[in-house]
Amino acid sequence: MFCGIVAGDVPSVKVAEDETTCAFMDINPASDGHLLVVPKRHSKDLFEIPADDLTAVTLAAQRVAKAAAGAFGADGVNLLNCCGADAWQSVFHFHLHVIPRYTDKAKDRLVLPWKPEVPGDAEAIAILGGRISAAVASQQT
Repeated sequence: MFCGIVAGDVPSVKVAEDETTCAFMDINPASDGHLLVVPKRHSKDLFEIPADDLTAVTLAAQRVAKAAAGAFGADGVNLLNCCGADAWQSVFHFHLHVIPRYTDKAKDRLVLPWKPEVPGDAEAIAILGGRISAAVASQQT
């Protein structure tokens, strides 16, 4: 579907485009001004996207986030990527959601299931962090 939007074969409301990326409005918005930024070159997800495309998408997301926040008077912005069906990915073309956030809940319908203010178990966090650190180190060798 997103390849069709990039090609112009699927209708969309494009808001920005350059040689590498395309930004367009989300048709199932979580808030007023919710949009998506995709690489023009297809990559299934975060694990597949080449570093140069990931960089370009991230920088484009920053540009459109600033523009959207200014245009709509947003109180904040979330960038969201879902990688894999169990992480809520529903379109298998890498994309970043740019979601303007508002204190006015009439403009902002996004509700998180996770409570960021609830602390985790410090010992478990340290153990998991060590495992991730070892996995990162093994990728570099």
